[in-house]
Amino acid sequence: MIKFFIIIKSNHWPRRLVRINKIINKIIKYKEILKFKKNVMYYCNFILMNDNLIKKYNNIYKKNNKSTDVLTFVSIIKNKCLNEKHCDIMISAETLNNDAKQDNKDFYIHFTHLAVHSILHINGYTHNNKKNYLTMKLKEIEILKKIGITNPY
Repeated sequence: MIKFFIIIKSNHWPRRLVRINKIINKIIKYKEILKFKKNVMYYCNFILMNDNLIKKYNNIYKKNNKSTDVLTFVSIIKNKCLNEKHCDIMISAETLNNDAKQDNKDFYIHFTHLAVHSILHINGYTHNNKKNYLTMKLKEIEILKKIGITNPY
């Protein structure tokens, strides 16, 4: 089962909340393709913030003192009775918007791509080498196509 929560930490997001909620609901309908495991309870926080805040987290946890579009963190709790993943997906409106404009993309389409990308990270996908990058990229394209979004690459 997947439960998600939207946490707003910036004034860039409230007017977008209804649409963001619909996007996330649409994405998680494809839980099999996204490789969500049936025996795991997922708690996913979508933390919507600004550049200053994401820069702070990027510096603390990734040792990178700059803003970024998205950060994804996963904690796994496993024991005899419990099998949970607690996930934080932090997204900066400013960087997302700037990247979307630079690539001539719609804000919400780019948000959808970042959300799919982050969810794939939650479920074990990486892009730490060329083979993994290609595998993850093809999975993103497949999922986005099902949602109705053309290849973002």
